[in-house]
Amino acid sequence: MTFEYEARDALGHTMQGMVEAGSAEEATQQLNRDGLSVLSIEQAGEVGTLLTRGVTKKEIVYTTNQLAVMVETGITLSTAIESIIEQEKNPTLKRVLKDLKSGVESGEEFSTALARHPKLFNQTYISLIKASEATGTLGEMLDRVATYLRKEVEARSKIRAAMAYPAVMMVVAVGVTIFLLTYVLPKFAPLFNSKKIKLPTSTVFMMTASECLIGYWYLWLLAAILLVLGFIFGRRTEPGRKAWDWFKINAPLVGSLNRKTIISRSIRTLGAMVQSGVPMLESIQLTADVAGNYYYERLWLKVLDEVTSGKRICDALAGSSLFPSTLVQMISSGEETGKLDMVLQRVSSYYDQEVDAAIKTTTSMIEPIMITIMGVIVGGIAMSLLLPIFQLSRPG
Repeated sequence: MTFEYEARDALGHTMQGMVEAGSAEEATQQLNRDGLSVLSIEQAGEVGTLLTRGVTKKEIVYTTNQLAVMVETGITLSTAIESIIEQEKNPTLKRVLKDLKSGVESGEEFSTALARHPKLFNQTYISLIKASEATGTLGEMLDRVATYLRKEVEARSKIRAAMAYPAVMMVVAVGVTIFLLTYVLPKFAPLFNSKKIKLPTSTVFMMTASECLIGYWYLWLLAAILLVLGFIFGRRTEPGRKAWDWFKINAPLVGSLNRKTIISRSIRTLGAMVQSGVPMLESIQLTADVAGNYYYERLWLKVLDEVTSGKRICDALAGSSLFPSTLVQMISSGEETGKLDMVLQRVSSYYDQEVDAAIKTTTSMIEPIMITIMGVIVGGIAMSLLLPIFQLSRPG
């Protein structure tokens, strides 16, 4: 649970913030251990919880970039956060920033304060900041984190934009089909029945489908709801997740795009970690966490086990069908020359370009396929209507 508190530090300064704990008593004890004297504490309302989900990645990127600029120009972290608070319009992000400022002013490490808000700042963000605190390069690291997050946001936006077109086309195709079967076709059924003509097989099929759709619409609706719920909850189970993640990287057209996206994300994360001085084992663990695919996650965990036992990353990746052999060779070269961080950054940039090219290729291929599918569906229904009409128009 999340609790909002007002407390006084050892110097007598009053501060406000939020803390995660199982109960108000535990929260109070935690604050007391941090040297704070609690003045008031209460559980954050549900509205606050919902609003936290409304803080977008773009807002986090913008805030991080602002912090980087101000800290690099010599402004203290506390003052920089205060400046952002004054102009921040999102009430939830503003409240989180106040908590971060309170933590920093009380002597808390910035990474520790960030860790209290895992929904907004993931483990990768926190680990990078923690590494910078040990070397005194917070400003530079904030800029690096902002760049890393910006690339992540851009990559996801491109993928969503590429998938939006086929999704819209699919919805339109389903909507047009339902409209034709439930509204247009039934208007012709009385005409066909009154003329007692032998209907073509396709027309009989379409009319039967129309009757089933109209007469048992509630069963179709129930089936659709159950299918959606089954998909949503099924993905949360391990077998369901394995099946869906396998499909995503092996599906026609989009499988290659998804593979390149995952590889780009993984290599970008590992490169950022290594370049920032995060321990190798922790870097690989975080790379597994952000993979976003069951099979790539298992692969990176396998790499972690083998690196722990003394093997190189390239040896652990060698032979895997999930990673191209050329990529493994590049990583091997980086490990041999001691320039792994530089190689990973270059590979990440290369795969970003590959993802852009794959998106254009996939979109250009999906567009005519979807148009063809819609044409076949609508054309098939239209022909089923026209064939009996042609028969009625014949003389005799």
